[in-house]
Amino acid sequence: MTLMKNILSRRAFTSLAGAAVFATMMPMPSFAQDVTIPIIVKDTTSFYWQIVLAGARAAGKDLGVNVPELGAQSESDINGQISILENAVAGAPAAVVISPTEFKALGKPIDEAAKAVPIIGIDSGADSKGFTSFLTTDNVQGGRIAADGLAAAIKEATGKEEGEIAIITSLPGVGSLDQRHEGFVEVIAAKYPGLKVVADKYADGQATTGLNMMTDLITANPNLVGVFASNLIMAQGVGQAIAENKLGDKIKVIGFDSDEKTVGFLKEGVLAGLVVQDPYRMGYDGIKTALAASKKEKVETNVDTGANLVTKANMADPKIDALLNPKVN
Repeated sequence: MTLMKNILSRRAFTSLAGAAVFATMMPMPSFAQDVTIPIIVKDTTSFYWQIVLAGARAAGKDLGVNVPELGAQSESDINGQISILENAVAGAPAAVVISPTEFKALGKPIDEAAKAVPIIGIDSGADSKGFTSFLTTDNVQGGRIAADGLAAAIKEATGKEEGEIAIITSLPGVGSLDQRHEGFVEVIAAKYPGLKVVADKYADGQATTGLNMMTDLITANPNLVGVFASNLIMAQGVGQAIAENKLGDKIKVIGFDSDEKTVGFLKEGVLAGLVVQDPYRMGYDGIKTALAASKKEKVETNVDTGANLVTKANMADPKIDALLNPKVN
């Protein structure tokens, strides 16, 4: 009986030893597989932010990172985003990627969050020095591109770079929108003295408000020849007003960002152009940069993800087509 116990013990020991040797031969899980990096966007419902999230999702899959997708109820839900950020940091992630809804209000919350984890900013800035890295379109340059595009569209339609124009901004106090406005008015003043800004409107982040504002501008300014709608939501609303009043030939509109509706407006001549960013890259590189920062690797402080003017003439170009038709799923 004792002999049998000894034999069984030896066999068990041999099996355990073999298992231990086998375990040492197995590849250890990578650092990334145990990492959680939330991405917090302004609004999870709009097409633009869905593209950002698709890029982040792809990065998470490629890098083996868990990427919770978080967002406020709308781009104007400042308190909601602050709460989401605080809760995300409380979960002790490796890093956080965020696009702040508002420049001033998100400054201190980001400063506080950065004391605990690396914070990677995308798209819009905040009044904070807490960002480890910031990836965005050069929005001032985006506004400049829009100004040149609008002037070119007006000249093509009228033969001259002259007339009354308007600016419609989605929300006040949003860093990216303020920068686009800055670049636009800078170029209009410096290069196109014949173009006069007769209306400079701020909305509430709703496409219906953009539609109503544009409808009122059409009535109040019969000599209007151009409009800059500085984000996707306003481009949708302004485009709808132009389409309903059949004014695509008379009033040239440059929007910012794209979705199925605005691309349709572009094809139909309702919009003259769209300044298109690379939101997929923002999402993907945001997670990639956050992972590197969490491992204390050196990352770029500021990264320009680029912008392009899309018109009916160039929208079939492969590079432009890839921006207009990103893989969202």
